[in-house]
Amino acid sequence: MGQDIEITARDGGKFAAYLALPESTPAPGIVLLPEVFNTNEHIRSVADGYAAEGFTVIAPDVYWREEAGNYLPYTDEGRAKAQSLRAAMDTDQYAMDLGDTADALRARADCTGKVGVMGFCLGGKFTYLSCVRHKIDAAVSYYGVQIDEFLDEADNMNCPILMHFAGIDPHVPEDTVAAIQARMGAWDNVDIHVYDGAEHGFNRQGYPPYSEAAAGPARERTLAHFRRLLG
Repeated sequence: MGQDIEITARDGGKFAAYLALPESTPAPGIVLLPEVFNTNEHIRSVADGYAAEGFTVIAPDVYWREEAGNYLPYTDEGRAKAQSLRAAMDTDQYAMDLGDTADALRARADCTGKVGVMGFCLGGKFTYLSCVRHKIDAAVSYYGVQIDEFLDEADNMNCPILMHFAGIDPHVPEDTVAAIQARMGAWDNVDIHVYDGAEHGFNRQGYPPYSEAAAGPARERTLAHFRRLLG
């Protein structure tokens, strides 16, 4: 089990994050960014899982500027609240907060100084933004939404990115994935995988629409990506 910590943003604001540590430190770091439901129990379990694989993991409260401490369940009520918070979020401001989160992780004594970013859905979008706006060492985006809206920033990419997409995904439809592939799919530092038959949220173990057939290979690729680039 991890613990809650506090991170200070560049403007002096303070926000919570969940910290999960491996058995041995210092270790490579991962900033773990959640779905629209924020850093709920599922995302904390994902953090614990990657800590067990040897990484120091920080999963922040992404809505701290809108309404701190909203870690939402996978219910209709939770979804409605999540969409309200997401609509109020300032994308550029949170992208800056993400840079502060990565810096805070990099500076920790239990981190080697190598930092990757991984995110799901909303977090997948911010994962992409992190590697075009910040100096990080590796990135993994799971079914990131709205990435196509920021493809004009792709030339600023600072690190290799692994991207996982679902074959059946109304939130990231085929034409969106095609636009991403057309813009940067041929680049050596971009690795894109589409999982046929899987749905948006396929990594959400314990909750629908979890798919082991997609989540298993995606996790293996993610671990290999991070181990290669973070050590």
